[in-house]
Amino acid sequence: MFLRLPILLAAAIALSPAPALAQAGRFLIVNNTDIDFSAVQVRPVGSNQWLPLVVKPVPVTRSGGQGNVDFNNPECAFDLQATLPDGRVVVWSRLNLCETKAVTLNRSASGELWADYR
Repeated sequence: MFLRLPILLAAAIALSPAPALAQAGRFLIVNNTDIDFSAVQVRPVGSNQWLPLVVKPVPVTRSGGQGNVDFNNPECAFDLQATLPDGRVVVWSRLNLCETKAVTLNRSASGELWADYR
């Protein structure tokens, strides 16, 4: 009987559900920059490959625009890039998209960029 206990304990641990790992998921994104974008892209930090960010139902490219992003990625840290109407590019670096419900993109009158999370 006592010899079976370690085997039963090991089996119970093996069959227990694993804890959920943090990963980027669905979130609301808000453009609070007072400028319109022509495109928005995202990439994992350290990657060189920018991917379009699909926002529904309203494009976040409009000043004051907001929408939901259905995002599923095992990474947490991302750079977000917006292309301005004149072709210049702005980047919000190292956004933590894990366990984030909303990201508000901000720009000060002097041009400083930051993002607020909730």
